Formats: sequence, C-alpha cells, structure tokens
Amino acid sequence: MISVGDLRPGITFLYEGNLYVVLDYSHNKTARAAANIRVKMKNLRTGSTTEVTFGNSEKVARAHIDKDKKQYLYKDGENLVFMDLETYEQIEIPAASLEWEINFLKESDEVEVTSFEGEVLGVSLPVNVPFKVIETEPAVKGDTATGASKNATIETGYQIKVPLFISEGETVMVSTVDGKYQGRA
Repeated sequence: MISVGDLRPGITFLYEGNLYVVLDYSHNKTARAAANIRVKMKNLRTGSTTEVTFGNSEKVARAHIDKDKKQYLYKDGENLVFMDLETYEQIEIPAASLEWEINFLKESDEVEVTSFEGEVLGVSLPVNVPFKVIETEPAVKGDTATGASKNATIETGYQIKVPLFISEGETVMVSTVDGKYQGRA
C-alpha cells in the first residue's frame, strides 16, 4: 500500500478493483479543511480517464506492470499473434483490444507488451515508425501555395495525409500517437 500523497504521473495502482495509471496529480490545501489530493487517472483496461479526489491519509495498492519485448508475427482471424524473442513462446491478443495499434503493426516488428499478473493490457509502440507509401493521389500542379496535402495509404492499409511531393514507393515516418505524417524516413 502506498499513500496517495506519494502518487506521481506514471505510477500504476489498484483502486476499487480497477487498474489505473496516474496522468496528473495536484495537492490542494485550503485554510481550514484538510488537504486533498486530486488525481487524473487512466483505466488501463478500458482506456477511459477520470478524476478522483482523495483525502490526504488514504492509501491505494501499488500495481507492478510487466513489460516484455515481443515480435509481432501475424493476424490469425480475431487475434494478433506475438512471440517472445527469448523463449519463442507465442501469445494471442484479441484484435479488438488493439484497434488503434493494428494500424501501425507490420509483421516482424518488435513491440513492448504490457501485462499485469498475467493479464495482457496492451502494446506499446515506438513513437515514430517508418512505412512505405503504397498508394497516393497524383499532385495537382500549381496547388502548392497553401501547403496542401493529399491522401496516401501506407503498407498496413492505414490512410494518412502527406505533402504533395511524396510519391508511391517512398518511405515516410508516421507518428503512432496521432497517426500523422512526420517526415521522410
């Protein structure tokens, strides 16, 4: 158990049977009332965020999150298959729980799989990942005065906006945080 006064951004803990990570923390003290600790936290199972105000003397259970490097192998129907690089053990993660991440996963990519007591929580991707542009619209000559962009499809099938000078076959960097073009690779 840890005191809520010791909570800081990035710390994971159990509260009311759910697993949370601290996003923001503030300590509020008024003149006559006891100190309050306001915590903005994200549920690691559902992805929802919430704010809770704790009393200064409350305690929560600390949760240890395991992070293992795994290699993405393939999509098998409704599941994504990952392999441990040391033991060659394979695990399956439901594709429904990785809806955003699947847009940026290529076969043989190495990712970090996070888990809590054997329950897989998700996949951590690198911030910027290189992808090959497999399809893009042709640029319209003279349409460059406003910093125009066009649609492009990367090798995973995800569509992004790219500058007009990017053509098919080029490799571009894409942010896995917001899915936007970051530059040429």
